[in-house]
Amino acid sequence: MLEKKMSITDLQAKKGVEKITAITAYDALMAGIFDAEVDVILVGDSLKFSFGGENETLGASIEEMLYHTKAVCRGVKHSFILADMPFGSYATQKLALKNALKFYKNTAANAIKLEVDIQKLPIVRALCEEGIAVVAHIGLKPQFARFDGGFKVKGKSEKEAQELLECALAMQEAGVCSVLIEGVKSQVAEKITKALSVPTIGIGAGNACDGQILVWSDAFGFFSAFKPKFVRTYCDGKAMLKDAIRAYAKDVKSLQFPSENESY
Repeated sequence: MLEKKMSITDLQAKKGVEKITAITAYDALMAGIFDAEVDVILVGDSLKFSFGGENETLGASIEEMLYHTKAVCRGVKHSFILADMPFGSYATQKLALKNALKFYKNTAANAIKLEVDIQKLPIVRALCEEGIAVVAHIGLKPQFARFDGGFKVKGKSEKEAQELLECALAMQEAGVCSVLIEGVKSQVAEKITKALSVPTIGIGAGNACDGQILVWSDAFGFFSAFKPKFVRTYCDGKAMLKDAIRAYAKDVKSLQFPSENESY
């Protein structure tokens, strides 16, 4: 459990020493519950998928991400806060800088995350040079799902594995504080992790990464539309909540709630 606010240097110091723990959150309530229990809380555009009922993340806007990031920041005192830059918000260097500055000026996020390939290197470098902490998201990139024809595991071929490694090294050279590796063959993610001096955080990329992240509704059994191979469910939250809401409804209908002690 964290006793002080997690900084970038604290996070980077964990590489090779202690695994980094990360989870998503989208509001002050859940962020407050997760705070200090994990090292990193990601305000992800996954909210469109997991909570918005959409089948992709592309619909998230800057305004939505700022709103949710502000909410998370209000609930967090210790964990490192990472915010997603939504699809289309960093299409050009000028646009990326404009929108990244909105996060830095209007929220207390510690860093922003961009889904990138080597073509985005000039944009990433420009943000880092401006003093904006960037996490590079490589591998399976949900914002590219339409372009890729779905959510596909990366690093299956030698060529693709080499491209991922080169991209990660280039991002590190550009100044990123960490690299998030999603949906990548575990041996490739391990090779990338060993080659980098900055920490890697994996999701569906094996246990050799410097840390792991999951979407909270997946990890705690609330999202059941489908279960990715890399998800481990730590409780059946959906069933627990169903039981609780049924008990509440039963008590109301039977006049058991509110009782005399719960009335004025």
